[in-house]
Amino acid sequence: MNATQVEEKRVQAQNARGTAKSKDVEGIATSSGDELNDDQIDRVVTRRLLRKLDSRVLPVLILLVLCSFLDRTNVGNAKLYNLEADLGMTNSQYNQGLAAFYPLYIAAEIPSNLVLKNVTPRIWIAFLTLVWGIMCMCLGFVNNFAQFVTLRAILGLAEGGLFPGMVLYLSTIYTRSELALRIGVLYTATSLSGAFGGLLARGIAAMGDRGGLTSWRWIFVMEGLFTVVVAYITFAVLPNSISSAGFLSKDERDVGIQRLRGVNHGTGEQESNESFSFAEMGRAITSPQTWLTAGAYFGLLSAIYSFGLFLPTIIKDLGYTANEAQLWSVIPYVVAACTTLAVAFTSDRLKLRGIIMLFTMPIAVIGYAVIANISGHPRVKYGMTFMMAAGIYSSVPPILAWLSNNSAGHYKRATAAALQLAIANCGGILAVFIYPTVDAPLYKRGHSIVLGLLVAGWFLILSNVLYCAKVNRDKRKGKYDKYGGHGDDRDPAFMMVM
Repeated sequence: MNATQVEEKRVQAQNARGTAKSKDVEGIATSSGDELNDDQIDRVVTRRLLRKLDSRVLPVLILLVLCSFLDRTNVGNAKLYNLEADLGMTNSQYNQGLAAFYPLYIAAEIPSNLVLKNVTPRIWIAFLTLVWGIMCMCLGFVNNFAQFVTLRAILGLAEGGLFPGMVLYLSTIYTRSELALRIGVLYTATSLSGAFGGLLARGIAAMGDRGGLTSWRWIFVMEGLFTVVVAYITFAVLPNSISSAGFLSKDERDVGIQRLRGVNHGTGEQESNESFSFAEMGRAITSPQTWLTAGAYFGLLSAIYSFGLFLPTIIKDLGYTANEAQLWSVIPYVVAACTTLAVAFTSDRLKLRGIIMLFTMPIAVIGYAVIANISGHPRVKYGMTFMMAAGIYSSVPPILAWLSNNSAGHYKRATAAALQLAIANCGGILAVFIYPTVDAPLYKRGHSIVLGLLVAGWFLILSNVLYCAKVNRDKRKGKYDKYGGHGDDRDPAFMMVM
């Protein structure tokens, strides 16, 4: 960066701070009787900025996560109301229908992230939501196995771009040290939506057979219609960027843009003007961090996707009725949600990702180690589900934020985030096959496989922590000085988050 560019940056920063003296800030200064200095003004405006972003953007994304989870898993609720019998499917065909969701879901993640910037988040995310909402509604009108599998596959294709797109989008409006908590909020919505989905399906099914549609068909139609409405809300409300957010004042937009422009935030001026490059994709694909975090996340998602498969069996062994079991299954998810938010908050506050995971993942490892090696003691097993859920769910926000934090510019981060999720989501396919019903109620094989994956994941996280520490040492020693001014993660000013 030459002297002229440095001077321009300095002037931009002064202008942003000067603009920040809005009426609200001046009001605070007047009421306190003291003039606020520039740093205090920035903090006041930043707090107001974050409050508005959190209250306007996150609720929309939470709705999207809820719709995604409902429309992906409502087939399990529909099964309880004679889906298989009405379509003439065997249990094997039903499992094939479950698995059909994932191949196109995984294949869509990288291409979707690459087009997000040009199409714009508001249009692209709303479009994907509209498509999968319509596909979900159409599932209520299928008449055979072939139609069922086809629509499940298209549903996966549309949903595939959502979560990587949301992670990429959040990284363009929040700084590196604010990302984990926001991802944690979204993932908490995922864990709680498991309980909400069952209650919603039960309410819809209470409608009975109406309008020529049976109960299970109404589950698909009503939940798909809800998603279509959310697609419209997304298009109407979601801003494409800080600069286009109409609910922000000019001083909030100026400060919001300025705080993202520092090279160490990875969303600097170069990224806003960056054009697509295969070289940037190549940097993401060949980055050790992409594969180390993706491998660890694969183990976590294998556990998460399979958790709901064996939890009902464990609760049933406690001797509860079906309705009581539904209520008891909610409690581990609630504990996981609280733990996830606490860990995400701590991760942001300490600006640590992998080091935090070195402490959260062993909680799940202990749970799986115990449950895989005891045959009786249903109460002990149920107790272990709390450790399992807390350990696996709370590890997700740090690992998603970590790779995004350490990847810049835009197309490297877009590719890395999507590739990480594409690899990890293969755990959903694995979970279908390692927890077959014939292994119930012990599921020793499935528990042992997930235990091995989590232990391996812990060592992958440790390796990535050590790798990031080495890169930071090399940057301090000047080994990356030739990349000065690049504005991406190779820049010597861009330090890796640990």
